[in-house]
Amino acid sequence: MRVLIVDDHKLFAEAIQMALEKDGLEATVSSSGAEAQDTARITPPDVILLDLGLPDRDGLAVGRDLLEEHPEAKIVVVTSLEDERVMHEAVRAGFHGFLTKDTKLFQFVRAVRAAADGQLVVPQRLAVRRRLAPQDVGALLVSQLTPKEREVISLLSDGAGSGEIARALQISPNTVRTHVQSILAKLQVHSRLEAVAFAARHGLVTRPAYVSLGV
Repeated sequence: MRVLIVDDHKLFAEAIQMALEKDGLEATVSSSGAEAQDTARITPPDVILLDLGLPDRDGLAVGRDLLEEHPEAKIVVVTSLEDERVMHEAVRAGFHGFLTKDTKLFQFVRAVRAAADGQLVVPQRLAVRRRLAPQDVGALLVSQLTPKEREVISLLSDGAGSGEIARALQISPNTVRTHVQSILAKLQVHSRLEAVAFAARHGLVTRPAYVSLGV
């Protein structure tokens, strides 16, 4: 697993790098948004740990650009501020988490691995503070879906298989499979049926009569 740490605070970045490498991960450090984009083009990362206060650009803007170039990467905001508004903005942008810099190292490493597996990583104390109900957590997960992924899951709820979705959206079957895999990871479910049921519970689609199991 390759991790790109984007942070201009050298001591913090190196401490995280050492902790990740000790756990068997490959980690590199970039100190600016431009450097991070150059590094990611050379060696595409699996996970990007992104500071918001970069010297050249706003971290959220950098993250959006990185996600556009590397849609398979999982981006986790790393910041010293417990800002719920920014946390929700990051999730809506398609990022996979929000961590504060006072997170203990062992928890930090565990969170990186969880994000790599497609889980949404959010500090427990922020969730407790907002008293997030299950439907709120679900809404956060649903908010990660891109417009195209929402089209795919809507067609899935109508019972469409990969071929039908490919024709309807004018994309290849392989691209459909990629979108479906991304949907499953973002919603933290294991099948198309579970994904559609999850989306129906949270108002993204109407409850389906059936779901095609074809790939």
